[in-house]
Amino acid sequence: MNKRILSFLLAVAGLGMIVHAQDFGRRVRINNDWFFNLGDIQYGGREVMDCSKWNVIDLPHDWSVEQNASPERASCTGYLPGGIAWYRKDLVIPASEEGNKVYIFFEGVYNNSEVFINGKWIGKRPNGYISFMYELTPYIKWGEKNSIAVRVDHSAEADSRWYTGSGIYRDVYLVYAHPVHIHLWGVAYQSEVNKGVATITVNTIINNTIESSDLMIVNVLTDENGKEVASASKKGKAAAKTQTSFSRKMTVKSPKLWSPESPYLYTLKTYVYKGSELIDESKCKAGIRTFEFDANTGFSINGMNTKLKGVCIHHDAGILGAAATKSVWRTRLETLKELGVNAIRTSHNPQAPYLYELCDEIGFFVMDEAFDEWEYPKKKWIEGWNRGTPGHQGTSQYFREWSSRDLKDQIMRDRKHPSVIMWSIGNEVDYPNDPYSHPVLDNEGISQKSVKAYLKDHPNAKRLGEIAKELVAVVKDADSSRPVTAALAGAVMSNYTDYPYVLDIVGYNYTEYKYDSDHELYPERILFGSENRHDINAWYTVKNKEFIFGQFLWTGIDYLGESHAWPSRGFGSGLLDLAGNIKPLGYFRKSLWSDEPMAYMGTRKIVEDSENGRRGNRLSTDAPQIWNFDEDTKVQVLCYTNCDEAELQLNGKVVGERKPYDTETGIIVWEVYFQPGELKVVAFKNGKEVVSDKIITNTMAAAINTKVIKPTDNELIRQIRIQILDTNGNHSVLADNEITCDVNGGIVLGMENASANAADNYQDNKHRCINGQLLIFLKKDSDATKMTVRLSSPLLKTVNLEIE
Repeated sequence: MNKRILSFLLAVAGLGMIVHAQDFGRRVRINNDWFFNLGDIQYGGREVMDCSKWNVIDLPHDWSVEQNASPERASCTGYLPGGIAWYRKDLVIPASEEGNKVYIFFEGVYNNSEVFINGKWIGKRPNGYISFMYELTPYIKWGEKNSIAVRVDHSAEADSRWYTGSGIYRDVYLVYAHPVHIHLWGVAYQSEVNKGVATITVNTIINNTIESSDLMIVNVLTDENGKEVASASKKGKAAAKTQTSFSRKMTVKSPKLWSPESPYLYTLKTYVYKGSELIDESKCKAGIRTFEFDANTGFSINGMNTKLKGVCIHHDAGILGAAATKSVWRTRLETLKELGVNAIRTSHNPQAPYLYELCDEIGFFVMDEAFDEWEYPKKKWIEGWNRGTPGHQGTSQYFREWSSRDLKDQIMRDRKHPSVIMWSIGNEVDYPNDPYSHPVLDNEGISQKSVKAYLKDHPNAKRLGEIAKELVAVVKDADSSRPVTAALAGAVMSNYTDYPYVLDIVGYNYTEYKYDSDHELYPERILFGSENRHDINAWYTVKNKEFIFGQFLWTGIDYLGESHAWPSRGFGSGLLDLAGNIKPLGYFRKSLWSDEPMAYMGTRKIVEDSENGRRGNRLSTDAPQIWNFDEDTKVQVLCYTNCDEAELQLNGKVVGERKPYDTETGIIVWEVYFQPGELKVVAFKNGKEVVSDKIITNTMAAAINTKVIKPTDNELIRQIRIQILDTNGNHSVLADNEITCDVNGGIVLGMENASANAADNYQDNKHRCINGQLLIFLKKDSDATKMTVRLSSPLLKTVNLEIE
């Protein structure tokens, strides 16, 4: 059998004058105090405008999630509206900066943004997920007030199959730079590790806007304690009014390698000198690692064979919509990590820059995805997921003009991250008859819902291979150190085109049944599950087949949009809910993926039917932790564990015999009659008790318990987790108390209980708990030193908090 191996060296890139949060003072975040108007305005980009009646908001901002959901809107985007809006801000550019270059950098605006300065139009970017930058220098009034205006056009509000949000939903920066400076995303390096020594080749692109200049480029690599471990410098001439690349090497002895188990990060500093003057510098985190994909043996990191235990994620965060922040996503990712997840797929678009920083730091592999559709739009469900007549709004009309630029910018921005191990150029663009078709569909179908027939009036599937070749060339030009992949929905059709053959590795969505046959037919093809259901057999397929290197569950976290019929709020297939709570499904996955001994116990009432026999008692991976039933009710108790065996105890007595782990289902099951008290499962390894879990019968709800999640990232968002306790101090899992939150020194951004009901109001300061839990998002006033918070509920003791 032929064998295909792809070995890849590290590729890490930094930004120049705007590298990221660790940059030295040349980048100024301008998120505060923007004027906002929902609705279009004729000549809204003009230099002078009375904004006294506009709202004043801070970025990031998502106006869609602030509006009321309505059944008149599209289910695909969560029944929330889009529209057109304007943002404006006045800035004084210091006269002392005259002679320098000034840029404005947007991390993401959804979508069709147009930017103006002092009444002059300077650019448009249709793609709502791509970071972009404009030069402001020619239009600036130095030492005076300058007006920035941004028009955002999301009037095609049903343009996505999931919730996108609307507005300037990521950070915005002013960037000041010397006329000779590091190019945007202009520092990259590759390393080769051999016999305990890493040889690192650093490349720096210099953007010179003046006459030719003699420069010296200095690179310094420091460890996590700030100690220098390697350095290199090179002198050279930057050609006039163009870009010049400088390359040099440095070595690191006994390097500490990056992996999800040990995500060690160095810091790469780049200094640019003109004579003795330091004219630019950048700093970014850097990880050293090598990885390899093999058609027969799968994936290895630093020489260790590894399975990718991945999840797909969308970018919203419940009530915050698209305007989530780094601290919110830090909490979510850390929770996923606890469950054994080691890989993230950015379905189906580039995410915020901070997400990749977090994946580097916490330790996740990343499949970085670019597009959900190419030159034709997909179906967008309007009346509920897979219901009624779909719409066909989308972003495909911009694909021919913008796709190469968007893809290159994504790669140039994200290539600095050691977490990124593959670039995905598309998700399910080959979905049969949505829109591409092929004669093979008269005989073949897929496991997802689709039209099984060749439709001659649809675009021919051969076009997929032609487009893929173009996109792969763009990727390779920007970064040859990582493989190119895509998530195929219709391999049965795509195998008759060039599409899978131009990819380095090929992802199959929900197509486990083709792994063996396609591995035999295409022995050089490197395969993995790019989107998978949660069932245990899908995982066993990965675990037991050496040539399949991983899977990505749909999804890691519940998300807005792709909703069912009204009033469905979103899609609920996550390991975590919209509030970031671990669902029973998440604990089941932890039992499959985590090496740490664990046990989770849930229950279900057994339903008897005298005519049809027992029903509703199939083994479940979503059993809640409830031990409140009527006396002598027969209850099914389910244990998710990674231990050898477990037994069940009720009030200290064994009521469920010790049973071995069931490899077929992954669940140990008992049936018992309810008696109030403490139900406990004890799990054993090698005959020794190693872990346990318990459920206690709840009494009356009595108290509000709080946990303030303090951000480790410099931002104004604060999160408070609410848990209702009963009279015995136990979590009251059935409590639905309404909580009122009053704040001084800040505002309530929203209260998230993970409800699936789109008709609820999540924006005010009153909301009910679900399962005795609630997540409150607060925003501190920028000039406040502390917030005082009062949490109250009828019949419960009021809680007063002071948050520094």
